[in-house]
Amino acid sequence: MARSAKNPGNASRDRILAAAASVLSEKGYSATRLTDIADVAELRAPAVYYYFASREALVAEVMIVGQQWVRKHVTEALDRLSPGTPALDRVCAAIDAHLRVELELSDFATAVTRNAGQLPLDVRTRVGHESAHYHAIWRTLIADGQADGSIRTDIDPRSARMLIIGALNWAPEWWSPARQSITVLISTAQSFVRAGLAAH
Repeated sequence: MARSAKNPGNASRDRILAAAASVLSEKGYSATRLTDIADVAELRAPAVYYYFASREALVAEVMIVGQQWVRKHVTEALDRLSPGTPALDRVCAAIDAHLRVELELSDFATAVTRNAGQLPLDVRTRVGHESAHYHAIWRTLIADGQADGSIRTDIDPRSARMLIIGALNWAPEWWSPARQSITVLISTAQSFVRAGLAAH
């Protein structure tokens, strides 16, 4: 079952959201059916429609919650760093937090990364605002690094941001804890990014 924050006032709705995140993270958007979600939530299918008008409405909320979960985890990791930490080190901390939340801590986060490209346009539009908030964190990290001298100024910051986030979001498609520890994955990702961004 998906791991998520609980809303004690609406346990059934939370169960549906968690079940939807679990099914989406395993099957993907195109193969996910409301009956599958109801089965995982241990509810009858009509109960899903009581809380969500359509499959698209449910998926949109799962995606928004997932993006909020990733953003919260990354923001908290950055807030724990000492003042004056170079921006490139902050980028590496964000990489660690992003990979851990999407691969270990939340089916919601995994559902986001695995399904973002499969969503119909209207659902993508609805979740785009939350995505913009997350990208703003990375935009600031790279801009701060170019300002403090820890990140190269001869690279395009937008391209760097999109390449990094794209690579991180692709990890659920191929990474398996049976083949590699998440610690090795994170250190490898940090090494690649540091080598590519570090000012010389």
